[in-house]
Amino acid sequence: MDAILQFLIDWGYWGLFLGSFIAGSVLPFSSEAVLAACVGPLGLDPVISIAAATAGNVAGGMTCYWMGHLGNMEWIEKYFHVKKEKMDRAERFVHGRGAWMAFFAFIPILGSAISIVLGMMRANIWIVILAMTIGKILRYALLVWGVLEASALIH
Repeated sequence: MDAILQFLIDWGYWGLFLGSFIAGSVLPFSSEAVLAACVGPLGLDPVISIAAATAGNVAGGMTCYWMGHLGNMEWIEKYFHVKKEKMDRAERFVHGRGAWMAFFAFIPILGSAISIVLGMMRANIWIVILAMTIGKILRYALLVWGVLEASALIH
């Protein structure tokens, strides 16, 4: 895992985009670690880093939406290893609230299931994209702010 993380960090903004895409999908990965390394030690531009991480993570989340839109629960469990219990929990969370619940797709572990459930529900794709983007931008902006503040305290 350290080698993959280092590879993504070495690729800068493109590695950040790719790492965030992976983390936004059903694969377990920490886009936060790549982002923190990029804006901290590497000193990449915080705004471009937030944009790259958000774009990648939203693309990964929309991949989950698409998987849900296909609607084959057997495939989702078998090939993507998303357990029925997680899907049921996400469905209870989203039920009756609609596409704006994509805002919470940044939540670790449950976020991919939320995106899949929204796809299964055929939630409005444009609202899903907007809400998901807002949630992920806020999360990454908060993380970058924390990294920069911590870095300022150290120096």
